[in-house]
Amino acid sequence: MKSGSLAIRNGLLIDPSSRLEGKYDVLLQDGRVVEVAPQGKLRGKADESLNARGLIVSPGFIDIHVHLREPGQSHKETIASGTMAAAAGGFTSVCAMPNTSPVNDSAEITRWMLDPARGAHVNVFPVGAATVGSRGEQLTDFAALKRAGAVAFSDDGKPILEDEIMRQALMAAAALNMPVVQHAEDCRMTAGSVMNAGPAAFRLGLRGWPGEAESSIVERDIRLAAETKGRYHVAHLSTAAALGAVRKAKHERLRVTCEITPHHFTLLDEQIGEYNTNYKMNPPLRSSDDRDALLSGLADGAVDCVATDHAPHAAHEKNQEFDRAPFGITGLETALGLCVSVLHYRHKISLGRIVELLSANPARIMGLQGRGTLAVGAHADVTIFDPAKKWIYRAAQSYSKSKNSPFDGRQMQGKVVATVVGGVIAFQA
Repeated sequence: MKSGSLAIRNGLLIDPSSRLEGKYDVLLQDGRVVEVAPQGKLRGKADESLNARGLIVSPGFIDIHVHLREPGQSHKETIASGTMAAAAGGFTSVCAMPNTSPVNDSAEITRWMLDPARGAHVNVFPVGAATVGSRGEQLTDFAALKRAGAVAFSDDGKPILEDEIMRQALMAAAALNMPVVQHAEDCRMTAGSVMNAGPAAFRLGLRGWPGEAESSIVERDIRLAAETKGRYHVAHLSTAAALGAVRKAKHERLRVTCEITPHHFTLLDEQIGEYNTNYKMNPPLRSSDDRDALLSGLADGAVDCVATDHAPHAAHEKNQEFDRAPFGITGLETALGLCVSVLHYRHKISLGRIVELLSANPARIMGLQGRGTLAVGAHADVTIFDPAKKWIYRAAQSYSKSKNSPFDGRQMQGKVVATVVGGVIAFQA
């Protein structure tokens, strides 16, 4: 971390965790927020200033679900390239999922990911595998993974299906006050499925993926979370039924949270068109009824945060038959534009709520102390964006090594202007 000071002046500050929204200047020094004052009233001096007139100044965005592909799959992405894409998308911190090669199931791999030699441009918080090799048979050493820097446990794309293993994982994580993140999919219902079950799948002759494969696992896991008093987080929730189960759990004051991706609140299964593999993701794009339920949850607080599930794949991997192409799309650089365009302008969700979904709530879920806020003493992670700026996303110009996005060529509104990590400008448009 570089020392020095940076003043961010003349912006509209939105900090949900501090319940602060208004015209404030912010002073950063030696990697921390040292002063927040009404515009023109900063007492401290700064080595450098950023003029944020007409812009939103918010706590640094946190993406709790990304795939950085290292170790082992650097042809798709590296920690350096993925975190540069994150910075360009306004994210100051990312949580890296463990489905690397080898799987991040040990303290050694976790430490390797955090080594400065990886060249990360933003803060990286690894998620450790819940079971050895993510095979669902034997728990990893949760305490050792935590000591090495892991912030949560998950088998990611390989859901924990055995009740007893999930129960053990929730108990072990609860003892460390950490969440278990579940990719909720009953693979016994989805074998060979590549898109949502419905008219579009029937028209294309593709095997349909029932929504019950998600909701049944969420319901089972919530029951186990109640029994164990564990912390349970649903990754990339995509169905109305699963959201209904989460709503009920929250009403019962269970420690249950969930995330939704921009592609699931924006796109529908029918938009796959003629077997466009950039629309193939796991969980699949759903029906309009499911999407409408997700939008309601984002508006009323049932959904805790937005996460991208940034999943880069090389062009030759996506450029094959729909059945054979891998699941997943990139998402770090399009997240804010989709949130502002779709949630704010189309569905009238406030910018304050969007900032909360992208900063304060992700920090709370992952226990990232001093992040997701601009309170004095917090880490000097700041996102500055223009909510009015219209722009067109060009995948070819992405900082990611992979270009697999269904949003290539899409016009959006809401653009990142600068990303500050630890008091240092990591990206500036």
